[in-house]
Order: sequence, then structure tokens, then C-alpha cells
Amino acid sequence: MKSTFLRILLAAAVTLTISALAQTGSAATPSGPAATPAAPAASTPASTTGPNGGTKVGTINIEGAIFGSNEGRRDLEALQKKFEPKQSELKGQNDELEALKKQLTTTGDKLNEDAAANLKKQIESKQKLFDRSVQDAQEDFGNQNQEIAAKILQKLAPMIVKYAQDNSFGLIIDTSKPWPQSPVVMASESVDITKPVVDLYNAQSGVAAPASGAAKPAAPKPAGSTGAAKPAAPKPTETPKQ
Repeated sequence: MKSTFLRILLAAAVTLTISALAQTGSAATPSGPAATPAAPAASTPASTTGPNGGTKVGTINIEGAIFGSNEGRRDLEALQKKFEPKQSELKGQNDELEALKKQLTTTGDKLNEDAAANLKKQIESKQKLFDRSVQDAQEDFGNQNQEIAAKILQKLAPMIVKYAQDNSFGLIIDTSKPWPQSPVVMASESVDITKPVVDLYNAQSGVAAPASGAAKPAAPKPAGSTGAAKPAAPKPTETPKQ
């Protein structure tokens, strides 16, 4: 399944979750003459003003952070292993289909009319079944991939807020989408907080890094990523014209 829906899901979840967390500390407090503080504030909130007087802005690749974390990589690897039998099945279907097409190409002119028509119908039928199987596998993989992302995001979002507050960022922009889908044309790596947030998440989750050869995550990039992984299913092939 195309990663567009995943990105929409993540964008909505990030907006709602982070907004709620960021406002937690700013809930209404008693005011007026009767409200007398028991003691002076322990500390003053860190300034979110940048060196030139503007708001300090940071960026994060949400998808890259999710699938770049040890937990995300581990779960993605497990999902890919789960789909290996399906990939083998699809490869077998594709090989059978290609063999029939080759047979039609090499011996089609030697077959009688009924035999040629029969072979073409067989190819068309198997092509439809194969295309449907590929689509179903991609949708199933995509749905389970989204479940992994949503689960990790629930735990990752508070860390994004905390890191931003601790480091005086007044605005964090998600760069999961590449330009022009995103308004971010270019962002310096110096303002990208993806790696430190992932490091914090890994430390808290306690999940060890996958062993060598594990599924590689979408590498965090300041200005976008390629999106969520999809099953490496064989591409549907064209049916020979009759």
C-alpha cells in the first residue's frame, strides 16, 4: 500500500498528541488577589527564541524516527519475515505466469486456433489472480506496518515534546514528506533532531539494536523520506495482446 495514508495518519496523530502534551503544563491556574503562591517558581521556562531573536525551529523525520528506532527496526524485520512465505507464493505464481507467456510467444503460431485461445484464456485468468494477490499482500502489509507506526508514535511523541522543551525549540516541523509535498524545501542537519530523539527512545525502550542483516529502516533525512516499506512482491506483468 502506498505510504500516503500512513503519512496522513502520522501527521494527524503527531498534531493531536504533541499539541495535547505541549499544553499540559499550561493549564489554567488560580488567579486574582486570592491566589497567593506558596513559594517562588523553582525555575523559569527556557527561552524559545533563536540567536537572531526569532523562534528557534527544529525538524524531525517522524517516519524515519519510528522505523529508525530499535523497536521499529525489530518490528519491521519481524513483519518482513512474516510475509516471506507470501512473497515466495507470489514469486511462484509469477514464474508460472511468465512460463505460460513464453510458451505462447514461442509456440503460439504452431498451435491450432482452439489451443491458442485456451492458452490465452489461461494466461488472462492467472494474471487476474496474480494481480489481486499482489494487491491484497501489499494492503495487508501496509495495514500492519501502520499499526507498528501508530504504536511506536504513542510513546515517541512525548519524547519529541520533552526534547524540544529541554532544548528551547519553539517549533518542530515534520520533514517526512519531501518537497513539494511538504513546504520544507531545505533544512540544515544542524536543526534536525531525529537522531537524538531516536537515541532517547532507544534508551528508554530498552530494545537492543537488531543484529547485522536486520531490516534496514528508512534513513532519517532532514528533508523527507521514501516512506514506509512495502512487501517486495513481483510486479504484475502485462498480458499478451490477442
